[in-house]
Amino acid sequence: MASVVVLLAVSNVVANRVLPEAWYIPWNLAVAAVLVVVARRVVTDAELGLGEWRRGAAFGGVLFGATLVVMLVALAMPVFRQLYEDRRVDDDLGAALFQALVRVPFGTVLLEEVAFRGVLPALLALRWGVLRGCLAASVLFGLWHVLPAWNLNDSNAVAGDVFGTSVAGTAVAVLFAVVGTTIAGCWWCWIRVRSRSVLSTILAHTATNSIGYLLAFVVTR
Repeated sequence: MASVVVLLAVSNVVANRVLPEAWYIPWNLAVAAVLVVVARRVVTDAELGLGEWRRGAAFGGVLFGATLVVMLVALAMPVFRQLYEDRRVDDDLGAALFQALVRVPFGTVLLEEVAFRGVLPALLALRWGVLRGCLAASVLFGLWHVLPAWNLNDSNAVAGDVFGTSVAGTAVAVLFAVVGTTIAGCWWCWIRVRSRSVLSTILAHTATNSIGYLLAFVVTR
């Protein structure tokens, strides 16, 4: 358990502050593979959610479609449309498609789902049970987003307006991101347990991030 948490902490800093962008995907794929190898020493593939692929695809497919509908409805509503105005979105269509279809699912989602819906809940459940294990893994998932959320106020106009761009505003925005992703982590952990497959949350997470990115590309243009 300690080795997994340390590896994730180091990986987070390296991926967000050290490595050049070209290494983001291979680095995260390698970390995900190492996590699975380490976890398999004490838990089974079933406990990791590495199975029940057909069931996972069914759950994930429904969530993917539901996420798409919700986001399109939000896009059509002026009050929510501003949330998509993110300066981090590339202006080039090819770059935007690469981000949404390659970098997000293989560079971000795969590692996060393997780590926070597969490996960590399975290891924590050995000592604390499934419910508390999922809760602890979700809290760690929230903390995982501290560095990615650090510049949120500068890149998103709504966040900047709500929280401001001061040090205090940045701290509040980071706290907001940590709490929000912790809640999302609990929801996805529940889906993972119900579906018995990490594929379900991979698809749901990809829908949230990739569709959101593509819609932000449309709005910012």
